[in-house]
Amino acid sequence: MGTTPGAAGSRLDPDVLELGVAVVVGSIAALLDMTMVTVALAELARGFDASVTSVQWVSAAYLLAVAVVIPVTGRLVERFGARRTWSFALVAFLVGSVLCGLAWSIGSLIAFRAVQGLGGGMMAPLSMMIMARAVPPEQRGRVMAVVAVPGQLAPIVGPLLGGLAVDSVGWRWIFFVNVPVCLVALLLARRVPDGPVSERGARWLDLTGLLLLCPALALVVYGLSATRGRLPLLVVGAVLLVAFAAHALRARAVAPLLDLRLFAHRPFAAASALNFLSRFSIFGVLFLMPLYFQQARGHSALVAGLLLAPQSLGTMLALPQVGRLADRFGARLVVLVGAAITAVAALAYTRVGADTSDLVLGLSLLLSGVGVAAVTVPVSAAAYEGLPPTSIPGATSAVITVQTVGASVGAAVLASILHGRMAQHPGNPADAFADTFVWVLVLTLLTVVPTLLLPLRRGEKGKPVPSR
Repeated sequence: MGTTPGAAGSRLDPDVLELGVAVVVGSIAALLDMTMVTVALAELARGFDASVTSVQWVSAAYLLAVAVVIPVTGRLVERFGARRTWSFALVAFLVGSVLCGLAWSIGSLIAFRAVQGLGGGMMAPLSMMIMARAVPPEQRGRVMAVVAVPGQLAPIVGPLLGGLAVDSVGWRWIFFVNVPVCLVALLLARRVPDGPVSERGARWLDLTGLLLLCPALALVVYGLSATRGRLPLLVVGAVLLVAFAAHALRARAVAPLLDLRLFAHRPFAAASALNFLSRFSIFGVLFLMPLYFQQARGHSALVAGLLLAPQSLGTMLALPQVGRLADRFGARLVVLVGAAITAVAALAYTRVGADTSDLVLGLSLLLSGVGVAAVTVPVSAAAYEGLPPTSIPGATSAVITVQTVGASVGAAVLASILHGRMAQHPGNPADAFADTFVWVLVLTLLTVVPTLLLPLRRGEKGKPVPSR
């Protein structure tokens, strides 16, 4: 599947377009689901009589599953081929969606969300990998633009669809709606080329690292969100993380799940720290705002989805500009400006009340969206600055893992803080949210520290990545 040399620079091969449709249909279900759930959390808390610290696990379990499965996706493709791996991801997401819709308790829903995350987490790297292999390098820009469409639309469309489903037919349908989409995607999966397979994919799967990292992340995040008995959980989780790090640095016979040698490279280490902190605060806003709109303002899920739209709109408006600005002025300056913009928006969130103007909140969210784009785009590029080509696949897995772990930790910590503030302000939930948003502001300001370690301009190199 591909193009003739003469057509390589002009139009895309029809087979490639059909492949793009197959990939987009599968990807859009996972991306929409992640954003639809954000506006359903308040209804889930009411329906299951669950605390906010329990409900946040509906998102955190999904994100942790994504963080774990992304590093092994490439090995699965190598061993089983792209088509079978893509089909497995769709089936896992489909089964997880059905089980989530049938969940009978908050605990069962959390467990089934992890199943969903195993499938959904494979789809983003798989979609990019499948399309990158299908076309020559000179056409990859256009093809990746097609693959990026769901990611651009999901933050706006997802909360609206989620709110509409919750208000009209119930929260279970934010999961059941995935069923027909996944079935269509499975029918289209035959268009995905399988590619070469190799027995070495099985031998190179780092099972020891997987068995150490999975419980480590779960225990740390659970410990951060627990209202009591958190210290033993955090200690055991930290010990397992140290054991994973020791294993990853010593591994010789297998490629480690995450290549920790990359963190010896200053631009990558700085970008990773910034990715963690920024995703903490970004996802914190996405987690807190829908709850604030519904619990403190009394809005419906649909209205909450509408009120969230300005943030995604701000990101979409800024995205075309920040890449060019980063190329011209360097990542450090653009990210600093983005952090300042995000901090101004976070400062406004700390002043929220029960009757804060929707216009003020909308403008703050729009500003926050611009800041998010100005931070995330340059730092994604800066993470690869000075890395040899052989390190890029491992760096990509590490970047996405750090981002998803940062988001899940952010939800856990902020849920725990909000739970405590709710107890202090039992009759005024708006004050509890305002107090919690102070921590979003603090985390946003902390992003300045790793930002100062980013390359000042393109081409500035850090310490070379050590060889294994």
